[in-house]
Amino acid sequence: MQEIINKKAAFDIIIKYLRYARKEETVMNDKILVVDDEHDIADLIEVYLQNENYAVFKYYSAKEALACLESTELDLAILDIMMPEVNGFDLCRKIREQYTFPVIMLTAKDEETDKITGLTLGADDYVTKPFRPLELIARVKAQLRRYKRYNPVKEDLDTSPVLCYAGLEINTKTYECLLNGNPVSLTPTEFSILCILLQNKGTVVSSEKLFHEIWKDEYYSKSNNTITVHIRHLREKMGDTAEEPKYIKTIWGVGYKI
Repeated sequence: MQEIINKKAAFDIIIKYLRYARKEETVMNDKILVVDDEHDIADLIEVYLQNENYAVFKYYSAKEALACLESTELDLAILDIMMPEVNGFDLCRKIREQYTFPVIMLTAKDEETDKITGLTLGADDYVTKPFRPLELIARVKAQLRRYKRYNPVKEDLDTSPVLCYAGLEINTKTYECLLNGNPVSLTPTEFSILCILLQNKGTVVSSEKLFHEIWKDEYYSKSNNTITVHIRHLREKMGDTAEEPKYIKTIWGVGYKI
């Protein structure tokens, strides 16, 4: 019991220190949703994010967070998977029905099934518990950089570069994708993959390069599974197939090309 009390006291001291050490910058432009039923973890994430001058909307249940989606224009969400009543997968699914901002999933288990399920539902990244808070912050910054790169402010819309191929058209300024004139709804990660492939049209882009460009992380054997899931998702949305691809072609053992 004494050990538990000591751990709780130490955690409270860390929280107080981080709040005191918060950067003096007061402008908080990016709004981040944090949902985790483990109060200590949610509180710790909140403090680290606030220390980087993000505006944080923290909830201990997915049900509470749903109202925030309707009332706040968010830039990113961090969702725990294992939550009672409405879990992180369900919340991610609801987010993807209307919004394109990045979603990072928190999983308590290093299981491929959890990660693949989250990515299939539209998540952009995942972090396994226990995690280093600074690693999570780095992933948040990377996701926001990519989201802003392909979803810029409206003042820049007049000079929008458009990438085209066989009825496929993406606008890297307005963050729009059209296929034969019909809009295609893409997650930030899917849009990034498609943009990289179109920018390198006719050239094979290795899985390693795709992973490094998008996640800014070291490539390892399991990383290819992450890319494969997103490519499959893209093909489904475009009515494309791996067997007879019109757009995204798999070059086995190397990578992908358009």
